[in-house]
This record gives sequence, C-alpha cells and structure tokens, in this order.
Amino acid sequence: MKTKGKNDAKKKKQIQNGTMQRSALMKLFEDELKDIYWAEKALTKALPKMLKNASAPELVEAIENHLAETEKQVQMVENVFELIDKKPVAKKCEAMAGLLKEGEEIMKDTEKGPQRDAGIISAAQKVEHYEIASYGTLRTFANTLGLDEAAAILDEILQQEKNADASLTEIAESSINVEALEEAEAEE
Repeated sequence: MKTKGKNDAKKKKQIQNGTMQRSALMKLFEDELKDIYWAEKALTKALPKMLKNASAPELVEAIENHLAETEKQVQMVENVFELIDKKPVAKKCEAMAGLLKEGEEIMKDTEKGPQRDAGIISAAQKVEHYEIASYGTLRTFANTLGLDEAAAILDEILQQEKNADASLTEIAESSINVEALEEAEAEE
C-alpha cells in the first residue's frame, strides 16, 4: 500500500512538472510571438523607405513583393494568436529596431545608385536572417507544444522569409554588387 501511495505522488509530481514546463514554454512562445508581431508591423513601415531609396528595378520589385508579403504575414501572425486564444499584442523587438536603424543609417550614408542598393540588400538580408531565426524557433516551439495548425502557419512564413533572402542574394550576386564595385572603382 505504501508503494502505491508513493507511486501516485510521484506520478502527480511528474504531471505537475510537465504542466509547469509546458506553461513556461507556452509563455516563451507567446513572448516570442509578440516580438515577431512587432517586428513585422515595423517592417511594413520600413520597407516603403527602402523602396523609395532603391534604384535597381529588380530590387524595387523584390521590395514591393516583400512588402505585400509582410502585410499578409502580419495577418498570419494574428491568426496564430487566435489559435492560442490570445489577443494580438506587439512587444517592441529591440533586435529588429536595431536592424532597421542600421538600415536607415546605410541609406543616409550612401548615394542613390548601386552603392545604396548594395547597402539596402545588406540591411534587408540581416532582417531576413533575424526573421528566419525567429520563425524557425516559433515553429519548433509550436511543434513541441502540439500546436500543429500554428506550426504550419509559422512554417509557411519561414519558407517565405527564406525565399525573400534567396531572392536578395540572387539580385546582389547577379548585378548590384558588381555595379557597386564598378562604381567604386570609377570613383578612384
């Protein structure tokens, strides 16, 4: 009889520990979701500035496409909040704020043309890499928490971010970086 009582107490403690760990992970998931929600909303304001400063037609098109995609991603993140019965709330993302500030400084410190375009791509790819890390983590948390529908949405956004990064790499390598180098050499 004593053994059964001990086993019951042990099982109860394991269940409580599992619940506490799950709730701690859920809180972390919610905090990270608030963070990326702020980041996406901030991007909807930053991308038009990049667009205004870009000169290469392929870069302008890539930024326009990503702005439209980012606006949809804001809605997708709001859907994830709904799935976990939480109101969409943004929490300032210091990392994204810093990346966006750095992008503004690059645009301010360069003349319009290939040099600035190369700088815009650099800044945009830093943003993409931050988003890739964030969405990858959020997807993993959602999978661990058994939030399959949320995980699917987050994975879709993750793939979009990876595609945007690949597109920027293609633009940089196919033309912008070479033009920026030629422009710099012509100035020497």
